[in-house]
Amino acid sequence: IAYMLDLHTRQGYDERYTPFMVKAETLYASGQLPKFADNLYHDIEEDFWMVPTAEVPLTGMYRDEVLEEATLPQRFTAYTPCFRREKMSAGRDVRGIKRGHQFDKVEMYTYCRPEESAQELEKMLADAEATCMGLGLPYRIKRLCTGDIGFNSMITYDVEVWAAGCDEWLEVSSVSNVGDFQARRANIKFKPADGSKNRLVHTLNGSGLGMPRTMIAILENYQQPDGSIKIPEVLLPWMGGATEIK
Repeated sequence: IAYMLDLHTRQGYDERYTPFMVKAETLYASGQLPKFADNLYHDIEEDFWMVPTAEVPLTGMYRDEVLEEATLPQRFTAYTPCFRREKMSAGRDVRGIKRGHQFDKVEMYTYCRPEESAQELEKMLADAEATCMGLGLPYRIKRLCTGDIGFNSMITYDVEVWAAGCDEWLEVSSVSNVGDFQARRANIKFKPADGSKNRLVHTLNGSGLGMPRTMIAILENYQQPDGSIKIPEVLLPWMGGATEIK
């Protein structure tokens, strides 16, 4: 987590510490409600919802605000635990850490002008790639077809890493340009520098990365013949002098 936050900060994202619980209107703004209500944890008495991703509070950060055009693009990164009921998994991968009700994830999030969103998507995808490259993990990128992308997304790329032990590619990041969908729901606009009418911003989000599957890939790709795990070089500054896990 520290490696990812440090990397994304150097890539131009400002780190934010966001709430782990939000109100329903914030989930609606990000597109989680009402469609995914059954997959979320909800405290009915206080009407707080556990966040399924940091994308949710990062969307709500500027709800009902008008930004100055000169401040765009704004790029943020945040770590949160993510809480999901995983009802839609239909019993798949219920053992181990591949799919859990709580997991850690670092998120990237961007507010920008509509004219910049295509370029910002390519930057965010490259930044997610760089995270995998830094860890030395074999990875691939898939551009999702219309039937596979989220209902709120204009275009989505998945970044997958190879896990030899389970013999499959595991998604560790999904990078999306959602256009003005979230801005329209959250009423987030910017004031053009030429004084013309306020316009909706575009927002983008991407994992950088999801921890459980990244951890699986590290363990399986760095396991040595004696069973020990060699620690990727980029993680050594946070390992207290350790170079392997036995």
